[in-house]
Amino acid sequence: MVLSAVAGYVVVQYVTGGAGDRGCRVVSADGTSTAYEFTPEQAVNAATIAAVGTNRNMPERAVTIALATALQESALRNLDHGDRDSLGLFQQRPSQGWGSAQEVTDPAYAANIFYEHLAKVRDYTELPLTVAAQRVQRSGYPDAYAKHEPGATLLAAALTGTSAASLTCEGRPDATTATATATGPDAVRAALVRDFGRDALQQAGAEVGDEEASAADADPPVTEADGRTVTLPVAEDTTADGRDAAERGWQLAHWAVANASALRIQRVTYAGREWVAGTTGSTWRATGGAGAEATGAGGGSGSVRIVTAQ
Repeated sequence: MVLSAVAGYVVVQYVTGGAGDRGCRVVSADGTSTAYEFTPEQAVNAATIAAVGTNRNMPERAVTIALATALQESALRNLDHGDRDSLGLFQQRPSQGWGSAQEVTDPAYAANIFYEHLAKVRDYTELPLTVAAQRVQRSGYPDAYAKHEPGATLLAAALTGTSAASLTCEGRPDATTATATATGPDAVRAALVRDFGRDALQQAGAEVGDEEASAADADPPVTEADGRTVTLPVAEDTTADGRDAAERGWQLAHWAVANASALRIQRVTYAGREWVAGTTGSTWRATGGAGAEATGAGGGSGSVRIVTAQ
């Protein structure tokens, strides 16, 4: 019994990255009880993987495969160690031509080169996830990816924007993420460029300014000040990859929530829904303002507004 308890503790510590509280949650858009919980550190890395994939015009299935692979290889943690010279989210080996040690421990680079190899797998979207992942990874445990498919599917739907208002985090400051010391609008814009690329950010027309507190807030409104809000206009003609504007909007909104702990993001608003850090349940709630009726996956409205702590 003691050995079983210890083994269970080790498994939990590996999956959550050693954090006692996972802090983030993604749910199914179909209203079922299906859900997946993960840590802020995992959320940041998952959001990067999804952003890189959509920026390459990869389908949602490719993002699911990438997320399941990273969950198996590193538990979505950017590891500085591994089997032999394996490193990073995907445990890529510099000695096998994946890139330098510095490159494969850069989450955006690691995700990009994974997709580059996946794109070469013939009909990968039609293959079982384990087969597609294995043709890229050449793992000694090819069947291990399968157990991560349900969670990866939920994450991919939220982080590509096809599932609206489905990803939440508590938003508490998190010292485990690499960007924890960089906060404010400048840090948000830098992280957007890191994950989506400069062209995508310029195309979105990101602006910084004031954010008026919602009149429908049940909680005391956050005091808004100059330079705390990043506004990302979302329209059909401003999506970098030609996808539906609502999907791009929800991708950006969920990306912001996933990065909330690392970047000290306090509030995210899109399509008549609002997420506020630290509130009970950290759910997306109706703001009661313009676009409040557009709460489904197909309902985009205006801009994604990201309010930071400073």
